[in-house]
Amino acid sequence: MNNHQENLFKLLNKELELLAKSVTVLRYSFTQCQHIGLKNTYTMPELSEFESLSGRFARSSDILTQKVLKTLFILLQEDAKFFIDRCNLSEKMGLVESADDLYAVRKLRNDIAHEYCLDDITTIFKPLLDYSGLLLNIIDDVTAYIQKLAKR
Repeated sequence: MNNHQENLFKLLNKELELLAKSVTVLRYSFTQCQHIGLKNTYTMPELSEFESLSGRFARSSDILTQKVLKTLFILLQEDAKFFIDRCNLSEKMGLVESADDLYAVRKLRNDIAHEYCLDDITTIFKPLLDYSGLLLNIIDDVTAYIQKLAKR
């Protein structure tokens, strides 16, 4: 392994540490919001829990897609400059079941970040619950892949 690859592995490990910290609080919020469930009306503390989940979802998906996957593909010398390329390559490598899953996570992240659905913020609660579990599974799979890669 050359010096450039060693530096990329070090960077990837730092990004994985950041992702792990983010996942810890994402899992907590996800569990809290699963217990709250989907309702017609929410109390202020319940809305606050979902707000926490949405921020943690967005942060974790950004770390995964904009840091970890980018660095991984650079390390593997794969040409995946655009997000759609990273989705397709992730599917090809078996990191995700479908490129559409990663794309859907990113779309929800964009909806959260850009507040496209502010008319009724509760409209994102169902997809947020659905895709939080999916995001956590993807993160687990990507982390396992990188750990296997590091052992080679």
